[in-house]
Amino acid sequence: MPLGLARVLVFASSAAVLVLEILAGRLMAPYVGVSLETFTGIIGVVLAGIALGTALGGQAADRFDPASLLGPAFIVGGALSWWSLWVVFTLGPEIGRGPAAILGLSFLGFFAPAAVLSAVSPLVAKLRLQDLSETGAVVGSLSAWGTGGALFGVFVTGFVLVAAWPTKPIVLVLGASLVVAGAALTGWHRRRPPSIAAALVVLVSFGVGLSGTSPCGFESAYFCGQVIDDADDPDVRYLVLDDLVHAAVDLADPDALQLRYVRLLAAAIDARPAGAVDVAHVGGGGFTLPGYVARSRPGSTNTVFEIDDVLLDVARDELGYVLDDQTTVVIGDARLHLGDLEPASHDVVVGDAFGGAAVPWHLTTVEFLDEVARVLRPGGVYVLNVIDGGDNDFAEWQARTLLDRFEHVEVIAPVGGVGQPTNQILLASDEPIEWFPLDGDGEWVGDVAAFAANGRVLTDDYAPVDQLLTSR
Repeated sequence: MPLGLARVLVFASSAAVLVLEILAGRLMAPYVGVSLETFTGIIGVVLAGIALGTALGGQAADRFDPASLLGPAFIVGGALSWWSLWVVFTLGPEIGRGPAAILGLSFLGFFAPAAVLSAVSPLVAKLRLQDLSETGAVVGSLSAWGTGGALFGVFVTGFVLVAAWPTKPIVLVLGASLVVAGAALTGWHRRRPPSIAAALVVLVSFGVGLSGTSPCGFESAYFCGQVIDDADDPDVRYLVLDDLVHAAVDLADPDALQLRYVRLLAAAIDARPAGAVDVAHVGGGGFTLPGYVARSRPGSTNTVFEIDDVLLDVARDELGYVLDDQTTVVIGDARLHLGDLEPASHDVVVGDAFGGAAVPWHLTTVEFLDEVARVLRPGGVYVLNVIDGGDNDFAEWQARTLLDRFEHVEVIAPVGGVGQPTNQILLASDEPIEWFPLDGDGEWVGDVAAFAANGRVLTDDYAPVDQLLTSR
């Protein structure tokens, strides 16, 4: 095999594996969420596929003509990548949650294509080995090109592809590219095109991949999202990101806040002294709360930190949000941009960037709270939405972290206590927080020290948020 072709094949097969690995997280997010555990499961399964594929590919290269296996490896790898779409879209809604579900869906969807494509490297190495004195150079060179392909697959997918196109078309094109390459390799080796039977299998596989229906109404660099009309009231729309409802808006009456936790966040702002307020929002979502503040308190300012610029467009185009002159939207990570605000410049900071198992851990730590405290005026309040349940470990650790940084902390829990994962509102300030009416949306915990007794302070060095949430 020519050296240039060998390098291209190893580079391309390794890149394809990593493209699938990165896209696996996007494909699975609507069903198992986005968390450290999600990516741990995907990476582990793909690495297992790479290990097995490399081992079996090496054995096959010694027992059979490796040149005859290269084309089929690319064709089967491409076909299996199409099948991964069907597997995830079909089994995802039924597989449940938690580590077992993550590993199961990852294995069923992505183990096989990773293994088949990883067999390419030892097949190519066998074809390039002409002299035992050059074994190290041949294997090392091909390994380097394979690693280069993997890096290319990671960077081009994470920085380019997911921002430019939806996930399903990317997988379809990837599979088609692999199949075409495999057909060309098969024709080059056998001097004739693949058989009709093989072509039929490929067409069926493509049809299966094409038939899989993504739940995404839109995709961004961060979310699979959709806007859904309420079945009973067409004026009410829900914003669903991955596997969780993030906002609900009544287009006919935007001030009729639909979600319990949003009403509680609004109540915390309403409890501030009359007049205009300056509010910083960590997370925009459907921009329900910034709109409420702008309408209910004329002259108020809103600074919204939202990492996903697509959500602002969705809020304006489909959820009726109107961006007023007193609202500033900063597209970017709140941890990076909160420091741009002037000290003691805001009356309220709202933390609403947590969603189910998708918790940006770097927004939970005492170091982040230092920045929150810095931008709050004396008597200002940090009001935070936390979703937890069961053992409630994350909520307790977050409350304990607030107690480490603020003099006064209060917790609003669901009426009757915490059972299934649900929204809990935490408030923190350097001055006593006056209890305000909850109108049945929750109840004050009262003894926050007891609530957080089992918690520990979350720090940048130790914030096992995903594991705390798993315990529920």
